Amino acid sequence: MGDLQTAALKLAEAQSAPAWLADVRRRGAERFAATAWPNRRTENWKYTSLAALANKELSAPTAATTTVPEQDLIAFDAYKLVFVNGILDTAQSDELPAGAVAFANAEGPQVEQVQKHLGRIADSSQHLFAALGEAASGEGVLLHIKAGQKLDKPLYLVNYSSGEAAQLAATRLLVVLETGAEAEVVEQFLSSDNEQANLVAAQTEIVLADNARVKHYRLNLEHEGVTHMGGVFVELGRDANFDGFAIAKGGELIRNDYVLEHCGEGAHVELQGVYMPRGRQVVDYHTNIKHRVPHCTSNEVFRGIIGDRAKAVFNGRIHIFEDAQKTLAELSNKNLLTSNRAEIDTKPELEIYADDVKCAHGATVAQLDDDALYYLQTRGVSKEQAKVMMSFGFINELIQTIDNEAVMNHLLPILAEQFGRENELLQLEAESFDAL
Repeated sequence: MGDLQTAALKLAEAQSAPAWLADVRRRGAERFAATAWPNRRTENWKYTSLAALANKELSAPTAATTTVPEQDLIAFDAYKLVFVNGILDTAQSDELPAGAVAFANAEGPQVEQVQKHLGRIADSSQHLFAALGEAASGEGVLLHIKAGQKLDKPLYLVNYSSGEAAQLAATRLLVVLETGAEAEVVEQFLSSDNEQANLVAAQTEIVLADNARVKHYRLNLEHEGVTHMGGVFVELGRDANFDGFAIAKGGELIRNDYVLEHCGEGAHVELQGVYMPRGRQVVDYHTNIKHRVPHCTSNEVFRGIIGDRAKAVFNGRIHIFEDAQKTLAELSNKNLLTSNRAEIDTKPELEIYADDVKCAHGATVAQLDDDALYYLQTRGVSKEQAKVMMSFGFINELIQTIDNEAVMNHLLPILAEQFGRENELLQLEAESFDAL
């Protein structure tokens, strides 16, 4: 076990937690300690180095004394929960809705739900940082919606990293939707400034019973110093529906694993994502959609814009099991390199063991088209403006599919900043681009 593993494990074990979580935490600690530190020969980490992470000196998480800046928050009517360095800050949070409870306050049936599902969907024996999250699962929230009920407004979790020393910030979200239940969940990850250097271990598990529906947003908007090791793990029952959107604009290293498993016929997954690393940032998405039963569908679309010396990794896997006849599954990953030094490693995978399915996957890597740039310049658009218009148009198609208007409106100025332009100009240029 390396120095980082040893230090992280000690911090995780020192975290306060309810006694009834002891077995879960012990299991995570044992698996984290027993797992070899990934290197380039480890298939799931072949294109992403953890060398910088291995040299981090971590300290115990501490609650910040400052509040999350208002302008960083999404302005909408939601149940807001704020975690600062992985610790729930009740002073900045709203009252929890019916069905939601912090692990520390769970009782009776709530404890049973957590013990029944936590760590079952996110298999910590297969995911190193899921094991770390399990070992440090003292801070977490359960959202349990009973059969036929709908959460009246979104559950909004703000995970804020702050402080000068690099801290281990571990959070855990467990969503359990019974038959026919519905909910919308927005997870936003922020940091205080560019010097902030936390290791964020954030795992989300979602259990969808028959006919349950969830809309899920995971917004990685941290600054450059943050290392984020996250995962979203979903189990779908019969006719269940998962509608997800992910965005990562960069960080020292942002790694998100999505593992979605069709366990009931008629289930559907819609997953879209955008990543835009710049400078020397690294963004890594690993997705795995497992079709275990017949008559299920999935549609996955990710697009990336990689600039400067940044690097992105996309590994999208669709696994069709032998019994999963009549499956419809599609995966698309398109990438735009805006610098000769930018790098993308994309690897779409199809693994099919059923013979009556319809599946497609593909990936592209391209640079801005010189003819299109010239065309725009001949119509009075500067070269820099033309690059912004074409880059924004590349991802705008996905941004416009976001159902939650407040989330979409919150992201637009952030994208404008990413492209180095004013929001109003970006919108104007986008409209002009669409009109051409």
